[in-house]
Amino acid sequence: MKALLALEDGFTLEGESFTGPIELTGGEVVSNTVMIGYQEVLTDPAYAGQMVCMAYPTIGSYGICPDDMESDRIHMSALIMKECCRHPSNWRSTESLTDFLVRNGVPGIEGIDTRALALHVRRNGAMRACISTSILDPEELVKKAKELPAIETRDLVSDAAPAGIRRWDAEAGRPAPAELAADGSYAWPAGMMKIALVDYGTRRGVIRRIAAMGAEVVIVPPSFTCDQMKALAPDGVFLGSGPGTATALPSAAAEAAKMAECFPIAGIGLGCQMLGLAMGAGIAKLKVGHHGANYPVQNKASGRVEITSQNHGFQVLPCDAMASVLISMDDGSIAGFRHVTKPMLAAQYYPGQAFYAEFKTMIAARA
Repeated sequence: MKALLALEDGFTLEGESFTGPIELTGGEVVSNTVMIGYQEVLTDPAYAGQMVCMAYPTIGSYGICPDDMESDRIHMSALIMKECCRHPSNWRSTESLTDFLVRNGVPGIEGIDTRALALHVRRNGAMRACISTSILDPEELVKKAKELPAIETRDLVSDAAPAGIRRWDAEAGRPAPAELAADGSYAWPAGMMKIALVDYGTRRGVIRRIAAMGAEVVIVPPSFTCDQMKALAPDGVFLGSGPGTATALPSAAAEAAKMAECFPIAGIGLGCQMLGLAMGAGIAKLKVGHHGANYPVQNKASGRVEITSQNHGFQVLPCDAMASVLISMDDGSIAGFRHVTKPMLAAQYYPGQAFYAEFKTMIAARA
């Protein structure tokens, strides 16, 4: 079924829908560079509000495995690729990529010149776009793309982040319901580190790493206040990743700033932006954004380079309160930092084990 992709600047490409009719879907179109890991990309809540173009030509060859889910569903608006593999070869696979997209109600299109699209986005910046199988007039679809709200104005977290209080169930490998007492306290297990994670739309791999520190992880919604956090009484607070920008969530950012005054705190992705705002830094949109793997990040003080996986379209701007600043070697944007005096640690990417070890040390020093 013929499908048309139209960007707000008038750039259009034709392809085919492999998930059925698409009346109209839209979002910010971005390009992802990974060769494997499409299921993790699909189920990463930080992609909410975006249509993802996979740069690797063939997607779907190893199907879908329930154990590889980063959340309970697909969050992106659409998946764009050169070719969809309809018959996966993998003993762990339980369904094809096509069936997975259809079951989640997310459009998929193939036959797109993904190289041309990726180059256009890289040269001109991430922008709004629409896909349709019923609106095939380029001018009309471009107009629809221009009418979409800008991603920097949208609260994408409300839909991406689950509501309620949960805990990480290490045996099941996923969050499970949890209850707080009437006074807001929690029955923390003895002998374990107590970590509260504010979930703006955090992928499960991040929570799994925190739990691996020997921690009981209680997962709270974005609406959780600093007063509620004091009643919960964790050893440390972790601000998770999520879609969009922290500036679209002023109430959550204000509460995060208060938490930063009361607890050892770390943040990644959207949580990094929350901590940037807490220390008085500004937030700005990146021209292209960082979406995929093999992004080099350098510690300015040591010169050490780390190869990272990233997914964000905004950056924290420099401020005097930052120490141990990490820089993206692709565009010079800030990729992470520590606070000069406070127990605060942040990374704009998905960090490795050293980050979580430093967070654990920071908590131990505060105890």
